[in-house]
Amino acid sequence: MGDPLPDPSDYVVVGAGLAGAATAWQLAARGHQVTLLERDVPAAHNASSHGSARIFRYAYPDPFYTQAVLDSKALWDSLAAEAGTELITPFGAVDYGPTRQPALLAGVLAGAGIGHELLSAAEARSRWPQIAFDTEVLWHPGAGVIDAETSVNAMVALAVRNGARVLTGWTVERVERLGRGTGAGYRLHSAAGETFDAGNVVISAGGWLPRLLDSLPLPAGFLAGLPEFTVRQEQAFHFRYRDGYPGATWPTFIHKAADIQAYGLPGGRDAGFAGQKVAEYNGGPLIPSAADQTGQVDPANRARVVDYVSRYLPGLDPEPYAETTCLFTNTPNEDFLIDRADNLTVVSPCSGHGAKFAPLIGQWAADLATGAAVVPDRFRSTASPALTT
Repeated sequence: MGDPLPDPSDYVVVGAGLAGAATAWQLAARGHQVTLLERDVPAAHNASSHGSARIFRYAYPDPFYTQAVLDSKALWDSLAAEAGTELITPFGAVDYGPTRQPALLAGVLAGAGIGHELLSAAEARSRWPQIAFDTEVLWHPGAGVIDAETSVNAMVALAVRNGARVLTGWTVERVERLGRGTGAGYRLHSAAGETFDAGNVVISAGGWLPRLLDSLPLPAGFLAGLPEFTVRQEQAFHFRYRDGYPGATWPTFIHKAADIQAYGLPGGRDAGFAGQKVAEYNGGPLIPSAADQTGQVDPANRARVVDYVSRYLPGLDPEPYAETTCLFTNTPNEDFLIDRADNLTVVSPCSGHGAKFAPLIGQWAADLATGAAVVPDRFRSTASPALTT
């Protein structure tokens, strides 16, 4: 058990969530020898990429991210075609609230050539009477819902089809550099005493990243330049559709009210297609890392979301019929991290908005890990000052 496996890989990707699966797929499709190590199983339920419901949207106040969504959508379409399954279900999206700035978002979409409408609150209420809009509303019909678990499994399957191997139940405890020089390679050590050798390593560990960072052979200057990562145990609640407001009539939404930032989307198979998934953005407790999650819903958070549904979503029964927790790994300005020191690449598509970019993040990470291309500067050690959501 303690000896290295006899067949090391050119590239080892740690973590089979959306970002790690996408990176493994992109590397394998380019002909590289790839091994994907996962502490549990791909799209594990105690990580960030499980389930059937993540928002896909174009509306960002920063044109950089809107253009990145366009670039990502082209890759999503190619992925769905190659996998032979639908990965994004169209529902459209509404954005509203005193601090959501629908007019600003509309201007960004207009500049990118993305179809949208800017509606008054009354116009929006007549179209979606199940929602009590309190400001003007941005509607863009190209938005939808990503099936995260199916997407992860599709990318893993395509990586394997291109020669990658997947090892599950393999928890990376530390990474050791072998010798000196950029071509020296690495040895990964598991919690069970196993080892695995690789020429290049990509760490995409999600909420486990903060605890793992100190166990990586990264230069002190590189570590000092990284943003601070915080992990939240978020909670989401499913509320049944009232009669007359079936799931097909509901858009996804982001609402920045005066006292809460909430989002919602059709819950899909996660809760029997019976209701809308609603959550408070960054409303869960801070935890040191994913290893410290309890899986317990905070009663105060539940009460805030129930109160929100009672006030703003008359088309839902305000009593949740299902609830869950998930992980948000955040940076201070909500930009991602895709950075590299020697042959070790760290990937963290953070802050609750990374799912829609998964194929593009895989492309960026593969470009950086192989030296094929650069990634946007904002994802390296110097971060952008502007919030993105």
